[in-house]
Amino acid sequence: MNPKFSEARLLQVIEGPLVSEKSTYVADKFEQVIFRVATTATKPEIKAAVEQLFKVQVESVQVVNVKGKLKRSGRFAGKRKDWKKAYVCLKPGQEINLMAGE
Repeated sequence: MNPKFSEARLLQVIEGPLVSEKSTYVADKFEQVIFRVATTATKPEIKAAVEQLFKVQVESVQVVNVKGKLKRSGRFAGKRKDWKKAYVCLKPGQEINLMAGE
């Protein structure tokens, strides 16, 4: 574990994996895993959190800020919250099995 980050902070960084057609395609083709992360998370924090939680080696991290959609209910308009997702590239030979519990 990286001594720079507290364990409590690292446990709050990753909110969960994103499971979709695109994420499974990216996982198979590019050996990357996609996570929903805290909006305040940085690349080094995400790397340290993934390495600590899943016991794998991370090669690189790319992040994307996703803008929340505009939604209407009748005449009332609102907006969903903005969120951040991280594409985590694993070193060759590393693997995260998100379906291990089944």
